[in-house]
Amino acid sequence: MTTRAASGNRLAWPDVPAGVRTRIEGALGSVVVHAETQPGGFSPGLAARLRLADGRRVFAKAVGTDRNPHTPGMLRAEADVVSRLPAGLAPRLLWTDDDGDWVTLIFEDIDGRTPHIPWTPDDWRRVHSGLAEQLRLRTPAPITATPIAELLADDCRGWRKLAADPKAAAKLDPWARHNVDRLAELESGWADAAAGNTLLHLDTRADNLLLTESEVVVVDWAHAAVGAAWVDLIILLPSLHMQGGPDPADVWRTSPLSREVDPDATTAMLAALTGFFLHAATQPPPKNLGPVRAFQQAQGKAALAWLRTRL
Repeated sequence: MTTRAASGNRLAWPDVPAGVRTRIEGALGSVVVHAETQPGGFSPGLAARLRLADGRRVFAKAVGTDRNPHTPGMLRAEADVVSRLPAGLAPRLLWTDDDGDWVTLIFEDIDGRTPHIPWTPDDWRRVHSGLAEQLRLRTPAPITATPIAELLADDCRGWRKLAADPKAAAKLDPWARHNVDRLAELESGWADAAAGNTLLHLDTRADNLLLTESEVVVVDWAHAAVGAAWVDLIILLPSLHMQGGPDPADVWRTSPLSREVDPDATTAMLAALTGFFLHAATQPPPKNLGPVRAFQQAQGKAALAWLRTRL
């Protein structure tokens, strides 16, 4: 299995427009003396730990529409979610700025690291346990959020889109091409399968997790929705395996998070997730997000291998 890190086209601190940098320093009341770009993830904007002249540290995210027309909206969505989350579920949001083009979020800086890639057994044990605790604290959802069936209505039609697009379907492996109609039918039951009352992150993977000395902190909350608690685990497992972690089927069989999940619900959600990854991988890359397609392809390959064992 190929180990592929999530990495995008980050913007360095000196490359952020001067006016945006001035507003950040003005709001913080101190100038930035050092900026350390964080490589994990795909955002084409700034994602950096900033050290200020007065000794404080913060984490800054900023992006404008020239970098990617959709990413500022994702930061707006993240700010809305994180500003309403109870303490302890995400890094504390300190300040936001939105001039209609550039959106900036300033968070407390968490003294932690992302899991090692390839995954180590110890890191996975910590994340698995931490995710279970997080999902317990997020059930029932502590804030109002969009139901998963509404938020992912278009994303979870990947097999149906492929079935209707022979040119895109031709890029699939022979088994998937042969079974595309069957997979489209399986996928169609995902919304009922994924219904629930848990606040979901929906983008849980290594680059969105921070390990501190005692906690697992989930970051990047742009896609929050309400649904079944086990959905965050099933979303994580393809990237976990693709990045050197355990086999998804083995984890699913033994995890307390999946213990009472209906097998047909599991298969429907996994089919929808696999279709999303593989259909997305056939599309042109978004502006300044070129590496995301190869990452989706690798996730889709891992998810498809797991799905085939269930069929």
